[in-house]
Amino acid sequence: MPEAGKLSTELLGLTLRSPFVLGSGPLSYDGHGLVRAHHAGAGAVTTKTIRDSPARNPYPHIAMAGRDSMINSEKWSDITGDAWVNEEIPRAKAAGAIVIGSIGHSLAEVRHWVARVDAAGADIIELVSYGEREMLSMVRLAKRQSHKPVIVKLSPNWRDPLSCARAVLTAGADGLTAMDSVGPVLRLDIETGKPLVGGPRGFGWLSGAAIKPIVLRHVAEIAGICKKPIIGIGGVMTAEDALEMLMAGASAVGVCTAPMVKGLGHFARLNEGLARLLERLSYDSVASASRAALPHLNEAEELRPFDFVYKPELCTSCNACVRACPYAARALEVKAMSVSDECRHCGLCASVCPTAALSLKGP
Repeated sequence: MPEAGKLSTELLGLTLRSPFVLGSGPLSYDGHGLVRAHHAGAGAVTTKTIRDSPARNPYPHIAMAGRDSMINSEKWSDITGDAWVNEEIPRAKAAGAIVIGSIGHSLAEVRHWVARVDAAGADIIELVSYGEREMLSMVRLAKRQSHKPVIVKLSPNWRDPLSCARAVLTAGADGLTAMDSVGPVLRLDIETGKPLVGGPRGFGWLSGAAIKPIVLRHVAEIAGICKKPIIGIGGVMTAEDALEMLMAGASAVGVCTAPMVKGLGHFARLNEGLARLLERLSYDSVASASRAALPHLNEAEELRPFDFVYKPELCTSCNACVRACPYAARALEVKAMSVSDECRHCGLCASVCPTAALSLKGP
């Protein structure tokens, strides 16, 4: 782990050694999974969602959906709630982990499990639901059953997640997790025509890099209407992604797909990378980076004049900028860059440059 002060993160009255939170998913299958993530460098860990009956997942239920993205038809925890409160959460707490207990998806299950998950040692209660309608009642009941912080996991698939965020915060939620996976979605095996995951119609839920821009938009919108803590989760694969999530308004950063496809050792890489970024960009803490982008997110359409900056010493002559230009306006010869009058200043050429030899510089 990098120096403790640089990554130390305050979340709902708790001090996390790192802003990275293991999201509810396959890696948090039981107490052993939580302990492994804790030892790998996670600042907090979230249980699989606890329900009255264990899940029976279709086979197969997880597949890749492009670079650093996944489709899954996995359900909630496949072990009992009794196992979680009697064995798995206490095991994680004994190892020193900060534990978020995920509970869903109904009012009855809140009634059955919140107090027990609290008593088992969970530090935070996270409520999960497939729909918006019942969440308000779930929050109110959870707040009566536990003195621990209660957070709500929002879904990008709901009709109006921003209005739901307002409503659950008014109902007493102490914070939010934003967002759940996106879907339903579909992937097919072109050799057989069959879907890549089992379940009804082969539909699943998308996570990983593909959903990051969707999640960033929701996190920024929510941060714009409230000061409550937000765990931003969805598409964070790198330290740069994590900083982007913080700047959009997150207080801590959830990860699930990244440590699945890159291994639990990726927590150390994320921690080290984020510490370096904070130092390079002159942020003295995680908190100082949180919400840094919000003043730049204006309602009015903005014209931002910029100049192209070309650094030939960084150029590898890969011609990515030339190929990407929709207007055939850019040319590159022996590390000499030229641009024609056809250029519309769209900025794509700089965006695709792999070495930052071509960049945009504004006022």
